[in-house]
Amino acid sequence: MHGRPRKAPKPEDEAAATAKAQKLRALQTQFFSFHHSKIYTKDAVELSAKLLEINPESYTAWNYRKLAVEHYLSQPDCNPDSVKSVLNDELGVVESALRQNFKSYGAWHHRKWVLSKGHSSIDHELRLLDKFQKADSRNFHAWNYRRFVSELMNRSEKDELKYTEDMIYTNFSNYSAWHNRSVLLSALLEKKAEGFLSKENVLPEEYEFIHQAIFTDPDDQSGWFYHLWLLDQTVTIDYPLLVSTWPAHGSDVFLVGDRCQIGSSSPFTTLFSDSGSFPIVLYFNQPVEGVSSSTVSIECGFNKSKDLLWEPLSVSNSQTAQVWVAHLKFPTSELDSSVEVSVGHTKEIVSRRGFQYNHPSTFSFKVHVQPVERDSSQVSVAENILWREENFNVYGEQAEESIPIVSFDRLCIKNGHESAASNWRIEALAKEIECFRELLLLMDCKIGKLTLARLLTAYDAMLFPFANKLVHSEEVLELYNDLMKLDPTHHRYYKDEYSSVLLQKMTSSKESLLQHCFRYKDSVSSAIGNTICLRLNNLSLSRTRALEKLLWVQMLDLSHNELQSIEGLEAMQLLSCLNLGNNKLRSLTALEPLRKLKSLRVLDISYNQIGDHSIDTTRYLCCSPLSHSVGRELNKDETVINDVTLNYWEAFYVFRDLNLYQLDIVGNTIADEKFKPVLVKIMPTLKRLDGELLD
Repeated sequence: MHGRPRKAPKPEDEAAATAKAQKLRALQTQFFSFHHSKIYTKDAVELSAKLLEINPESYTAWNYRKLAVEHYLSQPDCNPDSVKSVLNDELGVVESALRQNFKSYGAWHHRKWVLSKGHSSIDHELRLLDKFQKADSRNFHAWNYRRFVSELMNRSEKDELKYTEDMIYTNFSNYSAWHNRSVLLSALLEKKAEGFLSKENVLPEEYEFIHQAIFTDPDDQSGWFYHLWLLDQTVTIDYPLLVSTWPAHGSDVFLVGDRCQIGSSSPFTTLFSDSGSFPIVLYFNQPVEGVSSSTVSIECGFNKSKDLLWEPLSVSNSQTAQVWVAHLKFPTSELDSSVEVSVGHTKEIVSRRGFQYNHPSTFSFKVHVQPVERDSSQVSVAENILWREENFNVYGEQAEESIPIVSFDRLCIKNGHESAASNWRIEALAKEIECFRELLLLMDCKIGKLTLARLLTAYDAMLFPFANKLVHSEEVLELYNDLMKLDPTHHRYYKDEYSSVLLQKMTSSKESLLQHCFRYKDSVSSAIGNTICLRLNNLSLSRTRALEKLLWVQMLDLSHNELQSIEGLEAMQLLSCLNLGNNKLRSLTALEPLRKLKSLRVLDISYNQIGDHSIDTTRYLCCSPLSHSVGRELNKDETVINDVTLNYWEAFYVFRDLNLYQLDIVGNTIADEKFKPVLVKIMPTLKRLDGELLD
């Protein structure tokens, strides 16, 4: 176990194991006979005790003893003394089982069940726990049971906190003691117990405490995990905030029907809509629930509906999501109108942890509709969109002034948020940064580098929450580069974090983002007009993050990266053209976020690894026919023949709700001659497949 080679068993050990197995089989045969016949005599119950002494993991035997106890307690001649005697016998059986295996789930659960009956003394329990924790101070079963007993005894959480401190001083490497300390501190802070009124008073002392463990043995991971918990407590804002929207506050949105470009409007604010509606996107700092027409009000002169349907953009179909969207209908006639959106003026928007949205926010924008009649001279939507270098022109610095800065900055709202960061948080992070820089001067500690990278990232986010500054981004990127070399085992994790910081850096300001903005063909005759393409290709990105400032993007090039997941892209509701070619997408289920992109018309997923692997591990992370919800949806759809849903359920599930005009899938193992007709059948709107015009 844990990398240790197995030793060949000795002959006498094999003989003993064989004898034990024979005895166990005989006991089990007789036990199951009693169990199935519901026999609860004294001999039958004693037999189950013998079985559990040999095999404490026999869950059926523990359940049998519960049934036997309930049987005794239901007898008319049962009195308080006999009840106590029966339950004490159960505690004795548990102790015998724990001597064989003090990490037996069934034994610890049975002991909890007995004590919860309320007839047994609990004075003995802490003494018993002391024995087990001396034998193994990191036995998490014993720690879980200790929390249970402490609650029954109404034992002070402060006393238990002192106990964890004593255990930690005995052994700094006690994971369970550190974990129990975090549980107790969370409870004390939530209750605002005396001496624990705020994190400002408690966490700085905890940082000093953990430094003793970390600097004593930097290679021990238990203290680092507790430090990570402290960091999370320091930087996490309990209450949800609205951090970004589309349209942005103060912006002008130019709406043009049927993909025809309007004359002088900025390509950054022009939206092509062939559905007669446009999305309103709310991007929170954490997942929330309760976003609805009763918690979000919209005032405008062209849509009188008060009951807009708000949809959570969650791939898991949860009703809790970080991003929410509603679609607002606009008239076909010429229009100039203001729209005002008010969020959270009731108390129904709540985070997963139960904190209410308590910063009512208002943002407004202007909508300009100019109907354009389409004539026969205009290019068909079936025009082939090519992602070649020669088809893109640098947008140019001279156009910088035409881009409204609100498209790049975080949310500006009428009521204005107060800065969520308080001085003690910033001071705590600054002290930790200084501390770990000193540690790294003394030794080349990879977990120290990882912690410093996290601290610097959190410090920038907290010090400049709305200023789009990443003062330490270069240092953080260098730290992750070093970690990828020092610790290749966790290369993928470091690569994901590196990608996240790189994307944050590129989207941190208008100037940096303009370097990646290109005009496609620079021609209004194109099917996509003069829309700006954000090109984030050839950057070795392995993850898509920091998307709250990219809600305006309609054309995105993420090709020639190392993406295995596109989680988060569902927030970019305006996306109409997307290039994911030459990445490392391993399955069609990795494309599940695309199901939320109702405006998507052009998609390139060529030259990935879709179909290379016989076992699709990602299917267990998203919906499948084994899921009840998806199964019902598949059965309801009668337009696709059974063999399609049976053999290509991933394709059917991902593509059936998309209205793609153009799809490139060449270069994937799955893209054989049998698969392409399936795609055409699933997507009747498809006009081009792998560059070829369909009949």
